[in-house]
Amino acid sequence: MNKFTAVGLLTAFVATGSLAHDLKVDADESLAMVAPAKGVQIYECRQTSKGQEGGYHGYQWTFVAPEANLFDTRGARIGHHYAGPQWEGADGSRVIGAVKARADAPTKGAIPWLLLGTQSVGAKGAFSGVSSIRRVNTVGGLAPSEPCTAAQAGKLERVPYTADYYFFTRN
Repeated sequence: MNKFTAVGLLTAFVATGSLAHDLKVDADESLAMVAPAKGVQIYECRQTSKGQEGGYHGYQWTFVAPEANLFDTRGARIGHHYAGPQWEGADGSRVIGAVKARADAPTKGAIPWLLLGTQSVGAKGAFSGVSSIRRVNTVGGLAPSEPCTAAQAGKLERVPYTADYYFFTRN
């Protein structure tokens, strides 16, 4: 285990202690692996929905998808994370997730911490038995701070982020 991962695991342990109630996995699940991720959160400048009088309210940055590489504790790339949200291993195993719980990140300017339930949608392998994923230790990834205007409609912004993904399986 490298220094980066050890520090990340310690930070997650301390921080998740206070968030354990919000991001708690089921009693019959156990930790299978931890995968640090590095990538981007993609946002698009979009017109907001219609108001009561049929007019539009304006424009806002809307989350589109993540794009990130997943690494093992030695720093070797083991897969990637993308729209769906999906996590896919180098072995072709893949899960799709759905948010079960969320908590504000303890670090200002970071995307929320999440607990996701999963369903296997790929080949048998490292990710096929995953039942839950916890995203913690997030850094960055929030929507752009620059205004989203009519002139920018359709513009995509790729905002860097890092996170640790904890993958759990049923006992």
